[in-house]
Amino acid sequence: MDVADSLVIVESPAKAKTIGKYLGSKFIVKASMGHIRDLPKSQIGVEVDNDFQPKYITIRGKGSVLKELRDASKKVKKVYLAADPDREGEAIAWHLAHYLEIDEKDACRVVFNEITKQAVKDAFKNPRPIDMDLVNAQQARRVLDRLVGYKISPLLWKKVKKGLSAGRVQSVAVKLIYDRENEINAFIPEEYWSITAHLLKGTAAFEAKFHSLNGEKKELTSESDVKEVLAQMGSSDFAVGEVKEKERLRNPSPPFITSSLQQEAARKLNFRASKTMQIAQQLYEGVDLGKEGTVGLITYMRTDSTRISPIAQEEAKEYIEGKYGSKFYPETPRVYTKKNAGAQDAHEAIRPTSVLRDPESIKAFTSKDQLRLYKLIWERFVASQMSSAILDTMTVDLGNGPVVFRANGSKLKFAGFMKVYVEGNDDGTTDEDRLLPALTPGDKVQSKDIEPKQHFTQPPPRFTEARLVRTLEELGIGRPSTYAPTLETIQKRNYVAMEEKKFIPTELGELVIQLMEEFFPEILDAEFTANMEGDLDHVEEGTQDWVSVIGDFYKSFEVRLNYAEDEMKEIEIKDEPSDEVCDKCGSQMVYKMGRFGKFLACSGFPNCRNTKPIIKDTGVHCPKCAEGQIVERRSKKGRLFYGCNLYPGCDYVSWDKPVAKPCPSCGGMMVEKRVKGEIQYHCTVCTHSENVEEAEEAAE
Repeated sequence: MDVADSLVIVESPAKAKTIGKYLGSKFIVKASMGHIRDLPKSQIGVEVDNDFQPKYITIRGKGSVLKELRDASKKVKKVYLAADPDREGEAIAWHLAHYLEIDEKDACRVVFNEITKQAVKDAFKNPRPIDMDLVNAQQARRVLDRLVGYKISPLLWKKVKKGLSAGRVQSVAVKLIYDRENEINAFIPEEYWSITAHLLKGTAAFEAKFHSLNGEKKELTSESDVKEVLAQMGSSDFAVGEVKEKERLRNPSPPFITSSLQQEAARKLNFRASKTMQIAQQLYEGVDLGKEGTVGLITYMRTDSTRISPIAQEEAKEYIEGKYGSKFYPETPRVYTKKNAGAQDAHEAIRPTSVLRDPESIKAFTSKDQLRLYKLIWERFVASQMSSAILDTMTVDLGNGPVVFRANGSKLKFAGFMKVYVEGNDDGTTDEDRLLPALTPGDKVQSKDIEPKQHFTQPPPRFTEARLVRTLEELGIGRPSTYAPTLETIQKRNYVAMEEKKFIPTELGELVIQLMEEFFPEILDAEFTANMEGDLDHVEEGTQDWVSVIGDFYKSFEVRLNYAEDEMKEIEIKDEPSDEVCDKCGSQMVYKMGRFGKFLACSGFPNCRNTKPIIKDTGVHCPKCAEGQIVERRSKKGRLFYGCNLYPGCDYVSWDKPVAKPCPSCGGMMVEKRVKGEIQYHCTVCTHSENVEEAEEAAE
C-alpha cells in the first residue's frame, strides 16, 4: 500500500473529497474550514502608526482543526495549499503557510479554475509560490474596511445611539437605496394617453397604436388631445400605407460572470444572491455522479471575465453541431470582450466543466436547486456559442383620414441560440412573436374597436437584489466576491429591509446615511469608492504599494474623523408616544426604533420590558382558522410576510400579500403575484387568476 508523502489543504470538506479522489493515495487532502486567522472582533486590530500592520489572531474554535493540520504536515515531505483561486483564497493559503512554517516563496500554492481530474492533475504539475500581491490586495481591503467600521462606529455610538455602525462598500449600497427612495417620494406623476386600434384583416386580428396627425408625431398628454385625434377620424376602415419589412439579427448573451449569474438567477429562479453563490460553490466543489464519481460541475464562480478556454469552445462546437446541426454554430467562434474596463479577467467565465454533461444526465444526482442553477449555467454557456437568431420584422402604417396608426410585428425566422436560451428581463417580460397578417399598401382593414387609455408616468423602481448588483457593477463598486456579502451585510445591520423583494431603507439606515453625508461624504461617494477599488486592483497587479494606498486614504479620513468628533452634535432619539396601553403594567406604550424600524415598547422600561410589533391589518380573514385576521409581519432578516394574528394558536403564513377580495370563482382567498412584469391576483384554492388593472376596471 502506498504511503502518503504530500498533504493538500483546501477550504471545505466537499472540495477535499472531490480532489482526494483525483490525486490518489500518495496525497492526504484536508480542509481548513475557511480562514484560520483574522483581525480581532474586540479591537480595531490595525497598528495605524506602524504602516497599518494588521494584528491577526487565530479564529476561535479553530484549535482542533489547526492541530490536525499541523500533525498531518509533520508526517509528509510536501504541503500544498489549494484554496480558491482569488484574493481570499490566496490570503487563506498565506495564513496557513505562516502557521505551518512554510516559506511563502516555496512552490506550495496550487490553483485551478475547475475541479476536474485533468485540471487538478495539471495544477499539481505547476505549483507556484504564494502571490503576495494578491495577499496584499486582500489585506488592504480588510484593513480599509476595519478602519472605516471601527473608527466611525464608536463615534456614532457616542453621539447618537449604541449599536450603530458604518461600512465602506455597504454604505454606498445603502446610499443608493436611500436616494432611490427619495426620488420615489419626490416623484410627481405626469398624465399621458394612448389610443389603440383593434383591427381585423379578414379574420386575423391585430393591434396598432396612434402614431401621428397630419404628418407630424403628436404627444397625447390629456383627454382633449385624444378627442382632437378621434374627431379627425372618419369611417371604421383603415388604409394600409407604408410597409417596411427587414431582417434583424439578435446575438446571444455572453456566458455568465458573477454579477450576471446573480441577476439572472434572481429573475428566473427567484434566488437571492447569497443562495446563488452558495449553490454555485457546491457545483464548483463537486457532486457525486455515481459511477463517474465526484466531479466539479462548473468552473470557478467568482469572476468578472467572459473569456472561454479554447478547449471548452471546441467541445461546445462539436456538441452544438452534433445536436442541432452546423447552421446553429457561427462561421467563426464567438469571442466576448471584457464588460467593463475595471474587469480583472483573472478567470474564465462561469461555464459547465463539460458541455457533454447536460442537465438531464445529472438530474438523478443533484438537489432540485442545484439542478436548476446548473441548467441555467449550462444553457447560457451553450447559447453563448451558437449562431445569432434571425427575426423578420414588419412595421406598417395605417391611415384613417389625417390620422396614422402604426403596427409592429416580428416573427422568428431562425431560432439560432434562442432554441436553447433567452436572457430574462428585470420586468419579467419575454420575447414573443407579435405576428401581423400579410399586409400590402392599399389594403383595407376594418376597425373592431378604438381604445383610448389614460396612463401616468411611474417613479423609478426600487432596487431588487438583481438591480442593485447591476448598478454596483456599472459604477465599478465591489468585485465578484463582494456582491453577495454586501447585500447580506446591509440587511444584517438593519439599514434596509425587503418589501415585495425590493429594498427600502429603514429609519436606522436613513439616520446613518444623513450623518455620513454630512461628516464623511467621500465614504458615500460612488466615484471615490470605485477609484479605491481600482487602487486595490493595482495592488493585486503589483503596480501599487498597499500601505501607500491605505495611507493616502487615511490622511483625509483622519481629518474628517477629528472634525466629526468636534462638530457632530449629540442626537437624542426621543420616544414617540402611542395610543396603546401596556397590557402588563398599564403604562403608555411608546414607539422605539429597532432592528427593522419602529416597534412598540412600554414607557415603564426597565421596570417593564413588554414590547409589541406594530401590526398592520390587511383586512383579510385567516383562511386556515377563519377566526383570526391576516396581518403584516417581518422575518428575522427583515423580510415582509403575512400571518394570522392568533399565532401561535394558528400558524398560517404566506410570503404573498393577501387581497381583500374573495375569488369570484370559488370564494377563496386571493394573493398578489407578479407575472411577466404585471401584478396579478391568484386564488389560493382554485386556478383562477386575473390582471389587477382589469379587476379594478371591472369593479368600477
